[in-house]
Amino acid sequence: MSNFPRAICFGEILYDVFPESERIGGAPLNVASRLSGLGIQTEMISKVGDDEKGEKLISYLKAKNIKTENIAKDSDYTTGVVNVTLSASGSATYEIEHPVAWDKIEISEAIKTAVKKADAFIFGSLVCRDEISRNTLFQLLPEAKYRVFDINLRPPFYEKEVLVKLMNQADFIKFNDDELFEIAEMIGSPYNSLEQNLQYLSEETNTPTICVTKGRHGAVLLKKGKRFYNSGFKVKVKDTVGAGDSFLASLIVGLLKEEDPQSTLDFACAMGALVAGEEGANPEIKIDKINKFLKGK
Repeated sequence: MSNFPRAICFGEILYDVFPESERIGGAPLNVASRLSGLGIQTEMISKVGDDEKGEKLISYLKAKNIKTENIAKDSDYTTGVVNVTLSASGSATYEIEHPVAWDKIEISEAIKTAVKKADAFIFGSLVCRDEISRNTLFQLLPEAKYRVFDINLRPPFYEKEVLVKLMNQADFIKFNDDELFEIAEMIGSPYNSLEQNLQYLSEETNTPTICVTKGRHGAVLLKKGKRFYNSGFKVKVKDTVGAGDSFLASLIVGLLKEEDPQSTLDFACAMGALVAGEEGANPEIKIDKINKFLKGK
């Protein structure tokens, strides 16, 4: 593996609309933004509307050093928008407009070639809510070297059959704890504990590497039969939007570079905590700041 691995993120790029402001977001975009900030050569595959919001999204990505050649423009559908409501504790709920441009990502030889060249291909479940983007994703998966499935359950936009098919094609799956229990029960798990369900899903989907996030209580990483734990970090939460995406990006970097799994998990949990302590999905977090945070400084 090169010291500078290449990653492609596929799926939704959009605007999170809060009561007082609009912010650029979408889980794949947030992951791409953090990957690029951590020194990974990163590209987005998506679609925006032929509108001002779409232009701003592409400009934002370019400014983050993220390749945008495979972000198409659509004159029939607008750039995606999500209406976000935050609870008193900073937890977010989402109202996701449908259909929008990122629902209509179409396959092309250029996209296939880009995916073949990448060291990691990151995708989520939300992009599968529309047949066009879903079909494109399933055509791209066989081209990818390393498939990272970021489960992102947003009712009513998911189906058991699609989730199972995606899990069976993934090399690495990331859940939060609620998603883990819901999907394990969905596919027939007889277990009640997180660890048992983690092992069950790994065996049922033949996925050797799975990570489960537990909010402020950290995360569990299963890698080739071994479990690694981080119990979380104390921070004053401003909002949780994007914290899981930055966590995932940080974890992917360590996995791609074949670094120590425990150190990788600790770093990723620290990144997620620091992002939750800032406003917005993509605050700038320097590696030095994370290292000092890990040392308790």
